[in-house]
Amino acid sequence: MTDQQPIAVLGGGSFGTAIANLLAENGQHVLHWMRDPQQAESIRLNRENPRYLKGIKIHLGVEPVTDLAGALSACQMVFVALPSSALRQVLQPVAQQLAGKLLVSTTKGIEAQSFLLMSQILEDIAPQARIGVLSGPNLAREVAEHALTASVVASEDEDLCQQVQAALHGRTFRVYASGDRFGVELGGALKNVYAIIAGMAAAMGMGENTKSMLITRALAEMTRFAVKLGANPMTFLGLAGVGDLIVTCSSAKSRNYQVGFALGEGLSLEDAVERLGEVAEGVHTIKVLKAKAEELDVYMPLVAGLHAIVFEGRTLDQVIGALMNAEPKTDVDFIPTTGF
Repeated sequence: MTDQQPIAVLGGGSFGTAIANLLAENGQHVLHWMRDPQQAESIRLNRENPRYLKGIKIHLGVEPVTDLAGALSACQMVFVALPSSALRQVLQPVAQQLAGKLLVSTTKGIEAQSFLLMSQILEDIAPQARIGVLSGPNLAREVAEHALTASVVASEDEDLCQQVQAALHGRTFRVYASGDRFGVELGGALKNVYAIIAGMAAAMGMGENTKSMLITRALAEMTRFAVKLGANPMTFLGLAGVGDLIVTCSSAKSRNYQVGFALGEGLSLEDAVERLGEVAEGVHTIKVLKAKAEELDVYMPLVAGLHAIVFEGRTLDQVIGALMNAEPKTDVDFIPTTGF
């Protein structure tokens, strides 16, 4: 990657916009691809993305574009910030152009039919690409407003990690590296589900002890599931695990928390999603995660409970009641039992 070569950001949502701005503030020329020509024109003229990051000034180094093939041919590093439901459909037609590129997924989701994470879909579409993921407690608006933020870039490709760190590191945004791409990405996808429960608990006025119990049991549950699939449990003690879980489960800026809060207020799932006006990945993840947990025989009472609330007509009170009446388990599953 030379100093002159632009960097592509795919996706005109809140996180794609925040990352594009961050890169531009670091001196990069950014080709910010979005599907909607009106949105691109609005950003070009007004230097603002009013639908997703109202009030945030878009840096002049961000060039909104609608020609995907053109953007890809001009760039070597590509940040993919597309919704999980659209990623394959958008990138499959340009698969040949992705060979040899540095593709960094920022989407925290799981493909429904295949249970593939986003970077695995990228591998499937572009086996010759170099692939990494960016994850962590990174609320888009706070990144855009320059709140001090840390993130994790994860890949087996150390050079990719170093290039991403160099591109994104700035005064208010710090990037750590990890070799556990699968664990980092899985943490980012799984925590969305628990943020919905946390939002519900907040809307129903449940206490701080309850919220803390939900967050720590969520961490135990997602770690147990991830280890069954081959992830390193220690990854979940970092930014992409407990860090992301805390911010998503305790912030009204989190999209998944907002959906849960609306459900806790008595709205239907459809109305809750409509009120948000943007994709909340956790909604897509509930069904696939419950099915996979049953297939793998992993004990995930919170996931089962949330599925019962959203799709089977149960209440949060009933689910927490069942959790309290269940047989107590060990607090932490992965404490070494030898050498201490």
